[in-house]
Amino acid sequence: MRHSVLLDTSFFIRLLNDEDPLHKNARDYFKYFIDNEIVTRISTISIAEYCVMGDISELPLRNLQVVPFNLDHAKRAGEFAQTIFAQKNITRAELIPRAIIPNDSKLFAQADYDASTTHFVTSDTRSQATF
Repeated sequence: MRHSVLLDTSFFIRLLNDEDPLHKNARDYFKYFIDNEIVTRISTISIAEYCVMGDISELPLRNLQVVPFNLDHAKRAGEFAQTIFAQKNITRAELIPRAIIPNDSKLFAQADYDASTTHFVTSDTRSQATF
């Protein structure tokens, strides 16, 4: 089985901005993944986030496998969110009229669902706060 990595929005922000302090790191990681035939993946969720401030044409899509957020991912994201809400002592009443699930939880669900995805790559320290 070929291994793959799911790259998040913050990775692409750094990769595509040569003035970002982490640009070289992102560029070197991306080159490593390509050179070592590690499948690089991007979620449609990350594409949407990137397109808030950037344009889809800036993304290196020819080197990426696009992962749509699907029903199985949604189910897993809901399970993750239940755990997160419980750990943060968020009550059911606080989730009414509906629970808003952070995008990071959805990305984690996508990475977790696919056995070939061995790593989730981010430079966003706020992702750690999700769990």
